[in-house]
Amino acid sequence: MAKKLYIPGPVEVAPDVMQAMTAPMVGHRMPEYAELHARVTAGLKRLLHTEEPVFLSTSSAFGVMEGAVRNLVQKRCANFANGAFSAKWHDVTLRCGLQADLFAADWGEPVTPEMVENALATGKYDAMTLVHNETSTGVLSPLAEIAEVMKRYPEVSFIVDTVSSMSAVPIDLAALGTDVCLAGVQKAFGLPPGLAVFAVSQRALAKAATTPNRGYYFDFEEFAKNDLKDNTPSTPCISLIYALAHQLDKMFAEGLENRSARHRQMAERTRRWVEGQGFSLFAAEGCRSLTLTAGRNDGRTDLARLKALAGDRGYAIDNGYGKIKNTTFRIPHMADMTAADLDELFALLEELLPQARS
Repeated sequence: MAKKLYIPGPVEVAPDVMQAMTAPMVGHRMPEYAELHARVTAGLKRLLHTEEPVFLSTSSAFGVMEGAVRNLVQKRCANFANGAFSAKWHDVTLRCGLQADLFAADWGEPVTPEMVENALATGKYDAMTLVHNETSTGVLSPLAEIAEVMKRYPEVSFIVDTVSSMSAVPIDLAALGTDVCLAGVQKAFGLPPGLAVFAVSQRALAKAATTPNRGYYFDFEEFAKNDLKDNTPSTPCISLIYALAHQLDKMFAEGLENRSARHRQMAERTRRWVEGQGFSLFAAEGCRSLTLTAGRNDGRTDLARLKALAGDRGYAIDNGYGKIKNTTFRIPHMADMTAADLDELFALLEELLPQARS
């Protein structure tokens, strides 16, 4: 039985987006693809407020996360973590044979500008990684404030994962000065998984060209050369790129400010519901995600049973991730979701909660 997705990703995909993927296939070296590619990358630049190149990768976001450290870590990397996915980036860096150190905040807390300043002031690092919106905990770290710290360390490549924030939260790359800003499309973009997008600065491209052993599939130099021809180094997932073109059109028709406001309103509505049901919020005050809310179990709810009950009714819900599985739960409010979608979920959960509580 197909389930309606109320999980932090992949998210529910709107029928019109699925329909966009049925556009007739073209060859990826044909002029028709180059036209599509140029339209999509121009839209992404508009979305991200940048004139720097934006590349399309047929991969998960973790492919680009690995590619970023392979291209840009020549000396040592500072991996900042406050949850499962940011900590995994440290593991990825080490598995690539690179030197790296982990700087970890408690789960539920943000990475702070002070953490970044204290680490980089040692002079040991030529790259850093940061997850803007940690999906495992529902924590949004202060990217703009961290970017101000990074401006004092131009020799340190500024690599940011915005997997569950890009397109929902305003991201102005011209102001932030990131070297790599990446995302997968299966969360706030509202597409099926399989495509990653990433903006790369000219400074990062110049550095990557001098980095040995950076591989081929995620070699930034290969992406840059092909981008000049409105193309990709290897065969792209053309159907997903058609869908991305469609979604970008929808975003601009809605208006980026309106889209951001919708996500904020859904986040506030979800937080009120969570607390109204006797739960508390896992993320600390002032750093709560605008695309998903992590609730803390009240100690009397069997979240695994609640998930099973919802599944029997045709809904997929979440009961936490990693070491906080079943002690937390996550409710998404991103992409094409509306208040009506949240009301549908809340009504279901209110009906099922008594059966999952002792």
